[in-house]
Amino acid sequence: MRRIGFVLLLSSPIWAAVTGTVINRTTGQPQAGATVGLFSMGQNGLDLVEQAKSDVQGRFTINQEVQPGPHMIRATLDAVTYNLMLPPGSPATNLTVEVYNSSKQPGAAKVGKHMLLFAPGNGQMAVDETYLCSNDGKTTWNDPGHGTVRFYLPAAAGGKVSVNATGPGGLPLGVPMDKTSTPDVYAVDFPVKPGETRIDLSYTVPYTEGAPYAGKIVTKDDNTYIISANGVSLQGENLNDLGNEPRTQAHIYGLTGTAYKIVLTGTAQAAPPAAAENADAGDSDSGPRIEVIMPRLYGQVKLILALALGALALGLALLYRAAPSTATKETNERGRR
Repeated sequence: MRRIGFVLLLSSPIWAAVTGTVINRTTGQPQAGATVGLFSMGQNGLDLVEQAKSDVQGRFTINQEVQPGPHMIRATLDAVTYNLMLPPGSPATNLTVEVYNSSKQPGAAKVGKHMLLFAPGNGQMAVDETYLCSNDGKTTWNDPGHGTVRFYLPAAAGGKVSVNATGPGGLPLGVPMDKTSTPDVYAVDFPVKPGETRIDLSYTVPYTEGAPYAGKIVTKDDNTYIISANGVSLQGENLNDLGNEPRTQAHIYGLTGTAYKIVLTGTAQAAPPAAAENADAGDSDSGPRIEVIMPRLYGQVKLILALALGALALGLALLYRAAPSTATKETNERGRR
């Protein structure tokens, strides 16, 4: 009987109501009329439990018995959603949900870092691009008609590209892309909120060893990096050699200009175990580490480019100076905002 009672206790609702206030950080005032939804988070994604509107003082109440488990509060303003995670056991009253006004103009939003990783093999070359967008302002950049970040997709990719975006404190979501009036240039329809937003592209093009490969940079990047996987040699103009990433042995170059023409030879390979061991051993002396994780080295599994967030440019520079010879993925819905 005691065991049964314990099970019943665990399965009972943990909240009788969820309460809080929506604050507009653009104006610094409570936000009236915002739609606030409570979602449960499970293996199949997000499920809406209940929703409400914030009143003239920005306050909202969701009277709903909620079962144990992780939940999320999602507030919508100007067609952009803002999330607040509620881990198991966390308070569900007197919450503060932050939202921002939106603008079709970038404002303080920009592409701080843009990285392109090339991993050729077996007649195909996987190309992965990562855009790290920073927004130090108090307005969300959102332009559904024209998109926010734009990118060049070579004709050789056949229009096939995987696009995922991660908002500040969020999870990676598949997002739509649209053609622009410029040939081979596409736009990503995803808002760039205050904080950091990450956009990842993945596509494949034919690969002929030693043949030139050209591309364009159509965003205004503060810093652009060309990266070749371990086992691949890369040559081209307007490249600043920043050395190897120690753990994966990927080679990193800084790109100057808005276009590149490179020649690659070799086949992407996994870094030798000794490289990771040596990188770990030398962490204290080699400065900030840039980590590139590359599980799709043979063109069969989705290639993930993961570079440590932070002072990338500074870390690369320090790494190169320290050791110049060895150093360096609710649902995929369009309302993902």
